[in-house]
Amino acid sequence: MKLKRFLSLPVLSVFLLLGFIYYVTIFIFIEDLSGLRSSAGLVNSLIFSLLAFLCVFSFIACVLTDPGEVPSGYTPDVEENQSPDQEIKKNGTPARTCDKCSAHKPPRAHHCRVCGRCVLRMDHHCTWINNCVGLRNYKSFLLLVFYATLASTYSAIVIVSCTLQKDWGSFGNLRAKNIHVGCGLLSISLCLTLGSLFIWHVYLTSRNMTTIEGNRAGWLARRSVLSYNHRYDVGAYKNFTLVLGPDTLKWLWPTANSHIKDGLGFPTSS
Repeated sequence: MKLKRFLSLPVLSVFLLLGFIYYVTIFIFIEDLSGLRSSAGLVNSLIFSLLAFLCVFSFIACVLTDPGEVPSGYTPDVEENQSPDQEIKKNGTPARTCDKCSAHKPPRAHHCRVCGRCVLRMDHHCTWINNCVGLRNYKSFLLLVFYATLASTYSAIVIVSCTLQKDWGSFGNLRAKNIHVGCGLLSISLCLTLGSLFIWHVYLTSRNMTTIEGNRAGWLARRSVLSYNHRYDVGAYKNFTLVLGPDTLKWLWPTANSHIKDGLGFPTSS
């Protein structure tokens, strides 16, 4: 049952962290900065609440959405068998079947040892959502990182602004100082970590790559012998529409996934 995915320590930790950041940002720092009843405090609270809602909604969508399972009885055609993005066996020949599932594997599908199955257009297994990131939930994952980056950045700005406006020379409460410093370091650390992750996945999306494919391209580049020709890179804008959808008005909504196909074949540049 999908709801059982929430019964995981990393998932519960994410909810606790989100709740903590939401509480201290609004009820401690925005209240201290401008007051929740003031117009500035109300606007800041509404903006941060909206970002927090979108972040939680994207997170829930990531946890509950199945990333995509290979249909039973799937049989690839000849062109799919020759895809250069299939896993390579030790003898150097394309792996047309999954040794663990004993079944055919579509292009860009990989076996997840944690989930115990092959996942369509697998990106990676994410412990924090207790689920694989794949074909059907990659958009919600990308938006989760996007909204989490915005929310942590907003929180960091509020906390730093609140800290800088205080006259710490006359304000001698050591406990309050520790709270400001601790929360500031936490929000800035999250901002930098999530921002770096978001930039990485924007790059991958612009090239129509998964994390697995991106790591493989880097590995081949370091070897300086082989060049990685990513056949699924069909242009930056087209690559984004394949993930976010053709309707730009729905790009920022995590569950707008009606554009996603069956994941058994993908457009190529050749």
